[in-house]
Amino acid sequence: MKTSNNISFACFITISMLCLLANSQLTTTFYSQSCPKLQSIVRSQVMMALKTEMRMAASLLRLHFHDCFVNGCDASILLDGADGEKFALPNNNSVRGYEVVDAIKTAVERSCSGVVSCADILTIAARDSVVLSGGTGWPVLLGRRDGFVANQSGANSNLPAPFENIGNITLKFEAVGLNLTDVVSLSGAHTIGQASCATFGNRLFNFSGTNAPDSTLLDQNMLMGLQNLCPVNGDSSRTSPLDWNSTDLFDNHYFQNLVKGRGVLESDQILYSSDEALTTTRSLVELYSNDKDAFANDFKNSMIKMGNIQPLTGSAGEIRRNCRVVNS
Repeated sequence: MKTSNNISFACFITISMLCLLANSQLTTTFYSQSCPKLQSIVRSQVMMALKTEMRMAASLLRLHFHDCFVNGCDASILLDGADGEKFALPNNNSVRGYEVVDAIKTAVERSCSGVVSCADILTIAARDSVVLSGGTGWPVLLGRRDGFVANQSGANSNLPAPFENIGNITLKFEAVGLNLTDVVSLSGAHTIGQASCATFGNRLFNFSGTNAPDSTLLDQNMLMGLQNLCPVNGDSSRTSPLDWNSTDLFDNHYFQNLVKGRGVLESDQILYSSDEALTTTRSLVELYSNDKDAFANDFKNSMIKMGNIQPLTGSAGEIRRNCRVVNS
């Protein structure tokens, strides 16, 4: 028994060291010599984009999320082509910010050509979008390289949907190495941004065949506002803020909204109101609603973890010259 335990412990140490070795290829100083102005260049470009449209902060953050959940954080979502991730159901006519990434890449290339990956640009831009929206920053690990192929089928199957239950969403997070805390903390990104009627209209009039709105939508003024915005057979592309308290401010109001039944998306409100939530996510929602620092700390840690999902490093992948196409 003792020998068996020793072997198990040795295996655990070996696996842990391999994980550390893989992650050690990403460092905060990766471009300190090859592109020392990288961080300031990206921050400047993101700032310019947000001055034009504050909503872009949420769009850039979502780009990073949707990239990392499919093929890892390899900028595959940026690749053009009818069979690319851009045209997957969760992304088509929904994910945005590609032109901003192009502008960042152009500015970076002027300073240090052929050095910085599009995957790293997405990661830095996501962090800066949070900071410039009033959120807490974090050290961004760098050294990712860009993938050669997009994965449309993977985007269709791997990305959490706004109509899914906690169990299904959690399974998709666990498939990429994330856990239940990450589910709740990363959902807090919905403290900024917009959602289209197509993603929540099912809750407003005849939810699940009840001939009534979703009973977890407790704020009647908000419900009426959403019904007016998204009438039956109306324009499903119209959008509503995800956080009606502070639309463009990265804070913990999203969680306060869930406690009050003011979550716009079904997949958000279930984190507090569903039967599943009682033994899984509700306690975290309550914690974050009352403690903005706890949310900020967990969100930071979850973003670092998400940014480490299967990165291409070393000689794997490439440094794209144009984020939309692989190098010829």
